[in-house]
Amino acid sequence: MTRQSIFITGAASGIGRATAVQFHDRGWFVGATDVDEAGLASLSDQFEGDCFISRLDVSDKPAYDEVISEFAQSSGDRLDILFNNAGIAIFGKIEDLPFQKVIDTVNINFVGVLNGVHAAMALLKQTPNSLCFSTASSAASFGTAGLATYGATKAAVKSLSEALSVELARHDIRAADVSPGIIDTPLWETRGYVKGEMKPIANAAKTNVNRTDAGRTLSPDEVASCVWEAYQGDKLHYYVPPEVADHEKAKVADPEKMRDAQIGRRKK
Repeated sequence: MTRQSIFITGAASGIGRATAVQFHDRGWFVGATDVDEAGLASLSDQFEGDCFISRLDVSDKPAYDEVISEFAQSSGDRLDILFNNAGIAIFGKIEDLPFQKVIDTVNINFVGVLNGVHAAMALLKQTPNSLCFSTASSAASFGTAGLATYGATKAAVKSLSEALSVELARHDIRAADVSPGIIDTPLWETRGYVKGEMKPIANAAKTNVNRTDAGRTLSPDEVASCVWEAYQGDKLHYYVPPEVADHEKAKVADPEKMRDAQIGRRKK
């Protein structure tokens, strides 16, 4: 019998890397992909070569198909978890962002997930009790000003998970997602656009490190543990920290109240 296997996008750092480490420690065969080849190489060194690594731009469907085919040869045609994790965030008001950056966000954060689902479908079908798992975001609960396109792509990921959880059940494939809050990852080590120019922005993971509410900064290991929990469980949406779910419930109950509160805070 071949080892259980997981294929992770965005695996060179942050949530993807933490997940790769946790699953490898549990004896799983890990497929790790990213555009960060140096990060992948260090992960391979950490695993002493006991893994599959490949550069992958998830927005490139032909490349995705090729990498999945290569992974299948290494995993014995088995895929227990497809972890659609790769993502980018471009900070700035919608009118300040170069439009190509907006399209890049859509292509990586959402089209990249679709590419993964289609590329990996045959492997998922032939692996009993397989799981199609994706990284959404707390920004999907209510669109975040300055991250409008990012939040929209993550809301789309959640909707896709819901539909796939029904569609793919006939193949014994499950679908679920996780909505992380503020996680200490390289996502926050960036700059934002102000009137079309790149400017320094506050690193939310660093500024929120002393908070104790739903906006507190957490380790990528917290989300990696959630991926493991999802494989063992049967929930559709997971939240890290759990209080993120309360934010979503509040939005559903009264979205106008949440909108007005956020407008009021920005005016101040």
